[in-house]
Amino acid sequence: MSENKLNVIVPKDYNGTPIEVVLREGMAPKALDPKEPNPVDIEGTIDSPLRWLEKRVELIDQKQANITVNRDDMKISLVDKETDYYNNGITGVLQPSKEMVEFGINSEKKWEPIKLSKFFKMHRAFFKDKSENMMLVSTLKNFKAKINQDIERSKEENGSKVDNYSQVVDSNLPKSFKLNIPLFKGFAQEEIEVEIYADVDGRDVSLSLVSAGANEAIEEYKNKVIDEQLDVIRQIAPDIVIIEV
Repeated sequence: MSENKLNVIVPKDYNGTPIEVVLREGMAPKALDPKEPNPVDIEGTIDSPLRWLEKRVELIDQKQANITVNRDDMKISLVDKETDYYNNGITGVLQPSKEMVEFGINSEKKWEPIKLSKFFKMHRAFFKDKSENMMLVSTLKNFKAKINQDIERSKEENGSKVDNYSQVVDSNLPKSFKLNIPLFKGFAQEEIEVEIYADVDGRDVSLSLVSAGANEAIEEYKNKVIDEQLDVIRQIAPDIVIIEV
């Protein structure tokens, strides 16, 4: 960009003092390309839609918003402009705790006895009884399952064969043990009773952790927590439609 200087003499009324005027020549800055709106899409803990509404309810048209509730997936979802392509979506999920996932309780997770022994040893803090933890660690470390297989074959007169297979697993594993762990992410610890189930395939033994009490508590909690969230949302934004899906 170039600069040219001009000296301009103003009338005597202005006491004859020269005034310097600076002229600048060049191209104007290029305007930035317009950008499309960037809608918000957030998935957080179960209270996320409520927290969003607490701070922004006055900025939205409640008649144009909606909340959907999926109790099976333990989700609450908020859409602030349901007919707008650039609407904001806030989803709250009631998530299993990290501890429930790592232990693999009531899941398809399978444990080798020696690996479960090491896991229990490193997570002793979650056991209600530390001596029970030590006993489990020792038992799993030296776990031996005796498989008694009875195979009965018989032939019928028409030539077909019937194989009856049965197996019995004898072990010194305890019937159950107790843990203090949170059932959901962000929630307090709960005491649950856990059973160890053994699955046998030939000489291979895998263990799974099952808790009927935890499953029952989860079913009760999820509905209670979701209902509590919806009650507060109705107070903050009474005109937003809530739909169960």
